[in-house]
Amino acid sequence: MTDTETHADPGASADSGHSAVSGVEIVLDAVTKRYPGQREPAVDNVSMTIPAGETVVLVGPSGCGKTTTMRMINRLIEPSSGTITIDGRDALSIDPDRLRRGIGYSIQQAGLFPHLTVAKNVATVPGLIGWDRKKINARTDEMLELVGLDPDTYRNRYPRQLSGGQQQRVGVARALAADPPLLLMDEPFGAVDPITRGLLQDELLRLQSELGKTIVFVTHDFTEAVKLGDRIAILGNQSRILQYDTPAAILADPADETVAGFIGADASLKQLTLTRVEDVDLGECPTATEDQPVEGLRSAIAEREWRWGLVLDRQRRPLRWVSTDHLAHASSLREIGLPVGETLTLRSTLQDALEALLSEQTATAVVTRKRGEYAGLISIDTLVGHLSNMRAEYAHGTNDAPAEQGGAVSGTGATAIAGADDAT
Repeated sequence: MTDTETHADPGASADSGHSAVSGVEIVLDAVTKRYPGQREPAVDNVSMTIPAGETVVLVGPSGCGKTTTMRMINRLIEPSSGTITIDGRDALSIDPDRLRRGIGYSIQQAGLFPHLTVAKNVATVPGLIGWDRKKINARTDEMLELVGLDPDTYRNRYPRQLSGGQQQRVGVARALAADPPLLLMDEPFGAVDPITRGLLQDELLRLQSELGKTIVFVTHDFTEAVKLGDRIAILGNQSRILQYDTPAAILADPADETVAGFIGADASLKQLTLTRVEDVDLGECPTATEDQPVEGLRSAIAEREWRWGLVLDRQRRPLRWVSTDHLAHASSLREIGLPVGETLTLRSTLQDALEALLSEQTATAVVTRKRGEYAGLISIDTLVGHLSNMRAEYAHGTNDAPAEQGGAVSGTGATAIAGADDAT
């Protein structure tokens, strides 16, 4: 099946080949949701355009209507009025089950079936749409590798045997298994610890850079919205979208005092979220693998003002920091030095870097590549220099023009009501 055929029918399955399926445009036009017995609609007259291939984040406080709005896209909640089109086709014209099978869906705490293995969880939708066993097995392993889980290790485990972060990765793999052009994510990382959450966010950014899906992501965390979103829709009371724009435009020019208050007083620090580690010049230090001679690393460190180096494993993954003191009487690079703490990836943001640097004794964090190989170093000086440059740019008016609006939303609404099961 070609990409064109896949996009023409959001309820159809996609070919699971290596070429990525690009996303599809979603248009909400005067969409309203009313519940019996409630005077005010939960979502009232919402109109917005979600561009193909972009991640659009709906962000706002609990009860503002963001989850209800998202669930109307795959008809887990049926709209009371208005239209939703997906790649130009009216979602209401598609059988609901067929529609949902063509849309990836990932929720908080993963929503995995506890009685099924990891492989069977991932294979749920491909099985429902009639893929043969050989194709399903190959796709399952492909998806587990894509989200950083070794198939041989995790394929036959059950959800209870996984950590929270691993469960969320399986949930994302299941959502992507049938290669849908559209992925809905309802606070998928809200139930994990902050470090794991940051890693999962980085993983999603990596996946999106490779796959180019259209993603609608719901969160109440504005920092997460800035990190992940190509565009952000900030929802206020009664389901009004207060501002719908790029993260940079919202941070630089909040639409009103309510948006400014939602952003918070640390807007300048949130600017760090707009820059990836890969976009700044990384530092370097002497390195050596564990099986190399001590003298070579000792000499390389002695020639530098900053007297630290890194010991790597055979795959060049960072293991330990070592100083001239550690090496003074050492005969081997094995088991000496200080363990490397939290590492960053090239897709991490500078705000992630700041948080990591604050916990590092060396005030320097290690950056790794996709497979964990050493890529370079980032320091506090790097962040200070970046913020100084940003202030200078805004002072000269180079970054004060807001980006083109992606659409507009108007309307009022009462407290949102959630209440739909995870569909496959």
